[in-house]
Amino acid sequence: MLGCAPMAALRIGISANFFHADPERAVFRHKTLQYVEERMTLAVLRAGGLPVMLPALDDAAASGTLVDMVDGLVLAGGADVSPRSYGEEPLRESWRGDAIRDAYERRLLQLATDRGVPVLGICRGIQLLNVAMGGTLWQDITTQVEGSLVHRDWDRYDENGHDIRVDADSWVGRAYGGRAALTVNSVHHQGIATLAPGLRATAWAPDGIIEAVESIDPAHFVAAVQWHPEWLEAERVAAGGPDDGRADGHAIFAAFAQQCTQVPGLRRARERTSQDHGEARRSAAASPSDLDSLYRCDDGVVRRR
Repeated sequence: MLGCAPMAALRIGISANFFHADPERAVFRHKTLQYVEERMTLAVLRAGGLPVMLPALDDAAASGTLVDMVDGLVLAGGADVSPRSYGEEPLRESWRGDAIRDAYERRLLQLATDRGVPVLGICRGIQLLNVAMGGTLWQDITTQVEGSLVHRDWDRYDENGHDIRVDADSWVGRAYGGRAALTVNSVHHQGIATLAPGLRATAWAPDGIIEAVESIDPAHFVAAVQWHPEWLEAERVAAGGPDDGRADGHAIFAAFAQQCTQVPGLRRARERTSQDHGEARRSAAASPSDLDSLYRCDDGVVRRR
């Protein structure tokens, strides 16, 4: 059986991004696409998790079954949260957001909460969490917050960034060894305006915009960051890319994976599943697949024979 690495013990569910049906799109015209950005899946994998996209389903029972399968939930970045999701009207048509995705991710969050599944929000994810738990957002930081930093620069995109102040004793602070300051990327124009009652802020930009939160309820792990840690990777520096001093994003995913292993019921279920996978691998090894005749694995790299 072809293989280069052991199967990850943890399954980390990732919420989907949507390309809604578009008659002008050259590919899949009139069809809705659900997808996950590549660097997100790789960041989860490097942290020891098996990334699993959780598609939006019309069947409530099936959605629950999907969440039952995972040990953690990542609410990924993407389109704006709709102002209508927190009781406002869009100030501009271009800020109307994606109410369909909002509803889908709120269902995922509720399913995860009901099951005690740990939740990590990233960029849009911190905003969705805040809204779902009763908070509100700035629809556009630049126009609504006087003296704000440039939190989104379309041309520089994830090269744009700034320093943040961190509560060293928070989950994010501990993920970085108790550091009280970090430098992160910044790719958002919305931000938390009114913090939800069930959350506490744990990091701030110099202009006061909240950059990280965590739940005040110790019974269910929920944390989120406003930046994109999946795009801040030590591998970029190791490969010869510029070291601009920004925080290594791997620390966030590694700490989240560790958190997911601490949920006893989920861990026991995953141990049973791993045993089942072990039996399946042994069975498959006894009957080599056609792929084995075409490819080989050398030092973790798949090559054609």
